Amino acid sequence: EVCVDNGQHILIGAYVRTLARMESLGLVPAKLLHRQALDLRFLDGRGLALGDAPQPISSALALWRAKGWTLTERWSLIRAGLGWALSGWSAPPSQTVDQLSAALPQTLRTELIEPLCVAALNTPAKRASAQVFLRVLHDAFLGPGGAGWRASDLLLPRADLSALLPDAALARLRAQGAEVTLGRPVIELAHRAGAWQLDGQDFDAVVLACSQASALRLARSCALPDASAWAEHAQALRHESIATVYTLQPGATLPRPMVALQGAAQYVFDRGQLGGPSGLWAWVVSAAGEDRQMAQDQVVQQALSHGLGRPTVIQTVLERRATFACEAGLIRPPMGIAPGLVAAGDYLEGPYPATLEGAVRSGEAAAARVGDWLSSGARRAR
Repeated sequence: EVCVDNGQHILIGAYVRTLARMESLGLVPAKLLHRQALDLRFLDGRGLALGDAPQPISSALALWRAKGWTLTERWSLIRAGLGWALSGWSAPPSQTVDQLSAALPQTLRTELIEPLCVAALNTPAKRASAQVFLRVLHDAFLGPGGAGWRASDLLLPRADLSALLPDAALARLRAQGAEVTLGRPVIELAHRAGAWQLDGQDFDAVVLACSQASALRLARSCALPDASAWAEHAQALRHESIATVYTLQPGATLPRPMVALQGAAQYVFDRGQLGGPSGLWAWVVSAAGEDRQMAQDQVVQQALSHGLGRPTVIQTVLERRATFACEAGLIRPPMGIAPGLVAAGDYLEGPYPATLEGAVRSGEAAAARVGDWLSSGARRAR
C-alpha cells in the first residue's frame, strides 16, 4: 500500500520563521527536507537553474546560462529585474502580475512568469497581485535564509506534513501541560459576562487558528458587532483550488526530484527521490478548478506528451479551497476580531500569499497579541 500526503508541499530557504520554529521544537530541517538550488528547468533543459554561488551572482549566472531564451529575451528580464529593484520591489495595489510583466517577451511570460506566479500565489497572472509577487521575488532572491540555507533554495519534504511540524508542536504542548483535544470541533463561540465561552467553557482569550470557513462560523456565532464586521470582510475572500495527482510507474525516475512543466501541472515531483516508493510521482496542478477527473485526465495526457509513458493514477487530492485568491487590490481581513478574540491563518493581512511561512508568522503574531492581552491580568487562554 502506498501512503501519500494531502498534497505536495514545497518550502524555500526564505521560510525563516518556519525553519526556526522547526528547530525550536527539536526538529532537524536538514534531515526532513531535501535541499537543492532553485531549478525551474523543463524536461528538455530549457529554463532557469541557479547554482550554489552566493546571490546575486548565482541569479546573474543562471540568466546567462539559461537555455531556450535568446540574448534579447535574457536582457529584457535583466532590465525588468533592475526596474523592480529600483522601485523598491513594490507595485501599485491594483496592478496584476500580467500588467507588471507586460513589457517582457511572450516566451518569458509563458515559460517563467506565469508558472512562477501560479506556483507562488496559486492565482493566474492575469488576476494575481503584482505587489505580493514582487515581495515573494525579493525575499526569495535577496532576503535572508533560514537553517543555514540560502533564501532561494528549494526545500522538498522527505516526510509527510505531520512529521514536518504539527506532531512535534503537539508533543511540546502536551509536555508543557496543555490540554490537547483532537477530533472535537467547537460548535459555539459566545461572549458572556466579560468572558469568552467555547461550547459553554470559559476562557479569557481565544485564537481562531482554523480554516477561514470555521473562523467565519464561530465569529458570527458570538453575535458581537466587531466580530460580525470581521466576518463580512473575511467572507469576501475568493478561493483557488489545488489538485495533486499521484501516479505510479515502478522503476521510473525523473532527472531531478522536481521538474517544471508546461501544461495543466506546473511541476512534477519524483517522490522516489524524496524517501518514497520508486516511481511514485506527484503532479501539482495549481489553480486547478473544480473537476477532479479533468485534472487526472490532463496529467495523463501531459505525461504522454512529454514522453513519460502512461502513468497509473493511484489517487487525486483536490482541495477546492486550498488557498485564498491572491488577487490585485485584495484587502485581507485583520488578525484582531474583538478584544480577546484573534484569528491566525495565512489568509489574514500580511505580505505573503497562502504559504506555510505565512501561517507560521500569523500564528506567532496571534500568540504575541494574546500574550500582551493576558498580561493585563487574565488567567486562562485557549
